[in-house]
Amino acid sequence: MKYIRFFNEISKKDLALAGGKGANLGEMVKMGLPVPDGFVVTTKGYDRFLDSAQLRVKIQEILKGIKAEETKKIAQASQKIKQLILAARLPADLKKEIVLVYQKLGQEPEVAVRSSATAEDLPTASFAGQQASFLNIRGAENVAEAVLRCFASLFEARAIFYRLENHFDHLKVKLAVPVQVMVESEKSGVMFTVNPLTSETDRLVIEAGYGLGEAIVSGSITPDRYLVSKKDLTIIGREIHRQTWMIKKVGSFNRHVSVPKKLIEAQKLTDQEIIALAQYGLKIEKHYHYPQDIEWAIAQGKIYFVQTRPVTTLKTQPQQAFQEGGEVLLKGLGASIGLASGPVRIIRSPKDDFEEGAVLVAELTNPSFVPLMKKAKAIVTDTGGMTSHAAIVSRELGIPCVVGTGQATAVLKDGQMVTVDGAKGVVYKGKVSETFKAASAPQQVVAKTTESVPITATKVYVNLGEPSIASTVAQEPADGVGLLRAEFMIAEIGEHPKAMIRRGQGKDFALRLSQGMVTIAQAFHPRPVVYRATDFKTNEYKNLKGGAEFEPEEENPMLGFRGAFRYVVQPEVFRLELWALRRAREQFGLNNLWLMIPFVRTVDELKKIHQILDEEGIFRSADFKLWMMAEVPSVVFLIDQFCQAGIDGVSIGSNDLTQLILGVDRDNAQLAKEFDERNEAVCQAIRQIIEGCRKHGVSVSLCGQAASEYPEFLEMLVQSGITSVSVNPDRVVETRKLIASIERRILLDKIKEIEGLLEQEVTEK
Repeated sequence: MKYIRFFNEISKKDLALAGGKGANLGEMVKMGLPVPDGFVVTTKGYDRFLDSAQLRVKIQEILKGIKAEETKKIAQASQKIKQLILAARLPADLKKEIVLVYQKLGQEPEVAVRSSATAEDLPTASFAGQQASFLNIRGAENVAEAVLRCFASLFEARAIFYRLENHFDHLKVKLAVPVQVMVESEKSGVMFTVNPLTSETDRLVIEAGYGLGEAIVSGSITPDRYLVSKKDLTIIGREIHRQTWMIKKVGSFNRHVSVPKKLIEAQKLTDQEIIALAQYGLKIEKHYHYPQDIEWAIAQGKIYFVQTRPVTTLKTQPQQAFQEGGEVLLKGLGASIGLASGPVRIIRSPKDDFEEGAVLVAELTNPSFVPLMKKAKAIVTDTGGMTSHAAIVSRELGIPCVVGTGQATAVLKDGQMVTVDGAKGVVYKGKVSETFKAASAPQQVVAKTTESVPITATKVYVNLGEPSIASTVAQEPADGVGLLRAEFMIAEIGEHPKAMIRRGQGKDFALRLSQGMVTIAQAFHPRPVVYRATDFKTNEYKNLKGGAEFEPEEENPMLGFRGAFRYVVQPEVFRLELWALRRAREQFGLNNLWLMIPFVRTVDELKKIHQILDEEGIFRSADFKLWMMAEVPSVVFLIDQFCQAGIDGVSIGSNDLTQLILGVDRDNAQLAKEFDERNEAVCQAIRQIIEGCRKHGVSVSLCGQAASEYPEFLEMLVQSGITSVSVNPDRVVETRKLIASIERRILLDKIKEIEGLLEQEVTEK
């Protein structure tokens, strides 16, 4: 083979041939470590491609004279070069080798196709995440295509910037491509053979989570962290973190799935697994004569190693930390030691403006953030562990970093002066006096950290009904109240509204209801609060004082006199609700209070609701939105007509919709196993509602519990384009974290799709 080597044909001496990642994979195989099988398309293959496509001079010309600070020019150059590469074809002899060697791995196994640059994984530069990786690739043609995309990723804007910053010649940095059989890991993580925070060389640090390692490396979850003494291999520290979801291979795709309930709070690794990993870590460090950063996975009880690299952030000088005593705003994980003060700048996108000397605060970072990170005095993130991108790059840049704070982007404000202590993982208010003391060693404790609060494109609302807890719930990082239930407030009043109307106390009922609306809307202002009008069923209304006199006997109240039909036939109570809503909006200026109509069966019902609203002087406007619930199959089939009848939002009530589609009484214990929102019929109905709403520019949400119970269901919602979900208060943070991970995966898949279309377009031309 001219261009390809199996792992057992490569060693650490072959950096120029296999790149840092490839050379280390080969070296670990030679050491006898358990490494998944694979091969490397060497830099000779990369050179052969560039020469066959005659790209060297063109690339040089495009990059000529560009400086690191010229980010716009870098982006333009990157786009041009990637187009040239993707428009070219692999030379026939190179492609033939890739096909032949892939076939030797077995019956079309799924593989990971990763980039391995000759200037990465060096003791002085990590090039963390600069080039692309492609997972779950099956079939020789797809592997060859992924190799070409890896070649193109050597000229991502972030990679060009990084080479300029580190004074590497663009064409002297070459790319190899390791192709490795995928390991379906039940647990995965990273091991440092030194403490990367304090540079203490007498201990190892192991981070672990359930499922594939993507969730840990991307910073989407906060992993367990174990501290092991290298002297006698005793576990001297544990931080156990809650994990509710994981990324797992389902079929041919990686999906977000629930962690079994019994494991959510549990320690991820057994003590035996921790010690076994530590023993391997000592062996690897001894072999390399240098501290290592090692990626590992456990599948079917067996440990595998998929990467090792030098730790590039060792400190040679004693590190110091702030003397305790300042007002603490946030706590997280200390990821890069040091102390720095500066004004907060919250960054939502790497395209945001950022002034040098500010403290960069973000949900998390990725390689596109590096130009901004270079200007930062310190970095604080909502999510992530010691191996997240923010942690690795901050240590390399030598600036303080605190990750996994849970709520930095919600608690801190733009322009606020703060001090970041990267040793203790603390953010203090103001610019503290520079009184220092030696950083203390990590404590031997079992810790539970605050849940992370990422920023998501899909809004996360909260379900609420009790005014007494509104101010507390409003502290949660929710985008508003997606479901304000009237039933709790009416139950608190305790009497059937019609009984109060008959006694001439209808306005008293409405006033008390309005007071509850005011309390909740004020707590969340200016975030929207969507008030769902009463959806008591007849048997529930009957339980109120005086209710038996006004409610009919029904064999099946679930399908009976409720929702929009009740308002149309007997509008007296509904009109009182509208009076209460108008009072809250007009007398208290609460223009964030909106209205939602439950259990709408027909388009005609919705039109009659509009007539009642008009009569009460309530009209849709820029600051008043009318939503309706989608709980009945008729809404699925007629979603276009419902949207055209005049609504601003639809909230899918997945509980009622599921029981009506499957014909399963959700209150029947015998049928409990048959009630499942993940049923394909239900999912198809929900996708149809989302598609119809998006077509008409109508917001679409979901307020059933399935969104926070089943990660795969939430993934379906986000992929389908839902604009928001509404969950119970205790699930807001977990739901946001999961959505953030799903959105990142969708974005990456979309980028790959666009690149594929671009390649096809250029080829056709």
